[in-house]
Amino acid sequence: MDTPLLELRGLHVATEETEILSGVDLVVNAGEIHAMMGPNGSGKTTLASTLLGHPDYRVTAGSILYKGEDITEWSTEARGKAGVFLAFQYPETISGVSVVQFLRQAMSARKGVDVSALEVRFAMLEWMDRLGMDPSFAERYLNEGFSGGEKKRNEVLQLALLEPEIAILDETDSGLDIDALRVVSRGINEVRKTNPAMAVLLITHYQRILDEISPDRVHVLIDGHIVESGGIEIVEKLEREGYEGWRP
Repeated sequence: MDTPLLELRGLHVATEETEILSGVDLVVNAGEIHAMMGPNGSGKTTLASTLLGHPDYRVTAGSILYKGEDITEWSTEARGKAGVFLAFQYPETISGVSVVQFLRQAMSARKGVDVSALEVRFAMLEWMDRLGMDPSFAERYLNEGFSGGEKKRNEVLQLALLEPEIAILDETDSGLDIDALRVVSRGINEVRKTNPAMAVLLITHYQRILDEISPDRVHVLIDGHIVESGGIEIVEKLEREGYEGWRP
């Protein structure tokens, strides 16, 4: 059997004295799309942040395996270089650093070599055209003055250029209207066409993004652990009944 790209084994995570995740088991293979759904406070963002090694979240038990290697103690930088990507629910603004400068640094770190500004610009212009982005965004400071949709498209641009092996998308649909959601979803699907081995862990509240990005597996996270996994029928049940059917 092939080694999973990402495997969580009995993952327990706490912040300060409060346990948030209480034994999460998950297997994601290359090329798969997994949707993680759950109500507010269920631990979805904690899971995303923990997978990228955020220092505010402490793994108290269990492990995170990436391509068969235990990365539980790895730094955020090491995970990013190895191909783990996180798109934030609320992308940060970085004044004084342009989008092209940020992407040049990020691409150089990911590839392990110094990427030229010219190479970055060519790649950016190609993908900006495919994502329907104004080329002038390249010179703007990262996320400064960007609308919600522009921030999310910028995250998809990073996803395209960094070519990760697994993308963790933390509520990418948050705050988007229907048109912006479709643009962002088409962008993610376009990236997957050029990088079909990339796995996606899509964290969301709503069915609407799953109408645009079809998942292979759907998981329901409640009170810090996965209570059910299956196919798209889980999403249909959620639309009918909400999360109450899974609460103890």
